[in-house]
Amino acid sequence: MDSQRPASVDEEVAALSRGADRDSLFLQASLILPGADPVTVRVRNLSPGGMLAEGKVNVAQGAAVEVDLRNVGPVSGRVIWAGEGKFGIAFDRPVDPQAVRRQVVSQSDLPPHLRRTGLEKGPLYRRR
Repeated sequence: MDSQRPASVDEEVAALSRGADRDSLFLQASLILPGADPVTVRVRNLSPGGMLAEGKVNVAQGAAVEVDLRNVGPVSGRVIWAGEGKFGIAFDRPVDPQAVRRQVVSQSDLPPHLRRTGLEKGPLYRRR
């Protein structure tokens, strides 16, 4: 039996993405369409090669987009499918899904007992 091969590059990218490990998650990203203001979308799953996004934005299959992902920055790609508020994006370069998931904690996010205090006044412990 002959195996079916994807008919286009878009279908080939989609087939490869489906086979890749995907991280299911729920976070926000900024979607930038040429000539439009950035739109906030929800990232539903993410793999090194692409993502499933959800949002109130009209995107066309094949449209060039840029997604600003937390801890990674802007990543360009193409919409490979779109339908009813959800769409798939194939990235132009691989990303690290674990980096996107990683929380960045600043000093102000920590509870008071875990913050570095007194450093501006000198060391916490002084020698006698």
